[in-house]
Amino acid sequence: HCLSVRAVCQQEIDCDRGNGYSWKITLLRNYWKSKVKQEWLSGKYSNIPSQNSLPEKSMYPMDVDTWGEILEAELER
Repeated sequence: HCLSVRAVCQQEIDCDRGNGYSWKITLLRNYWKSKVKQEWLSGKYSNIPSQNSLPEKSMYPMDVDTWGEILEAELER
């Protein structure tokens, strides 16, 4: 599980591990974030007509760099 989360959230995982968090805590801190981020990056929400059309778990607190990745992916589509 840790490796699959790291594939999507490498910067976040490396930062947490660098700050001394255990793998268990790192996984707990980043699991849902990786799921939401992967859905955004895959284009699942690219053609949503309104915010009411977004699924309940489509948002998660993310940093500026993560939103930058998502926006770059959208511009490339």
